[in-house]
Amino acid sequence: MARVLIVGCGCRGRDLAGALAEAGHAVRGTTRHEGSLAAIEAAGAEAVLADPDRLSTLLPHLDGVSTLCWLMGTATGEEQAVAALHGSRLESIAAKLVDTHVRGLVYEAAGAVAAATLAEGAATARRVGEANRMPVEIVERDPADLAGWTAATATAVERVLSA
Repeated sequence: MARVLIVGCGCRGRDLAGALAEAGHAVRGTTRHEGSLAAIEAAGAEAVLADPDRLSTLLPHLDGVSTLCWLMGTATGEEQAVAALHGSRLESIAAKLVDTHVRGLVYEAAGAVAAATLAEGAATARRVGEANRMPVEIVERDPADLAGWTAATATAVERVLSA
């Protein structure tokens, strides 16, 4: 059993949390909204308030985590802020992983976010993985296919954990 942190535990994240919990993993899911905590708990995950735009809110929740899932492929908001989630924010949190229990990263590179932004995020994730000698999986499955996306992302988590 491993602990997985899902950053961006909305509808798809909750589906993934349920699949991972069913597979025997401990799952922690983040949300920015207190009103979403109960839905995350109902999916089988420990729900925590954290904002990927404020990395200091995420760091305490890395304790005991083996794999970080960065699910920002359908993030909404100002274009520059969304781009930061796939660039500078991702790079900053990933740089801190070397000093934690986290030994792998799953990055979502598909969704409503601009293709160039997702490609930049995937390149950042790969670069961080190489620099830290950490397994990285890039999920490019269309999130509109929820069942297929959930299966592909759960498989990516398992590959990271077995690396």
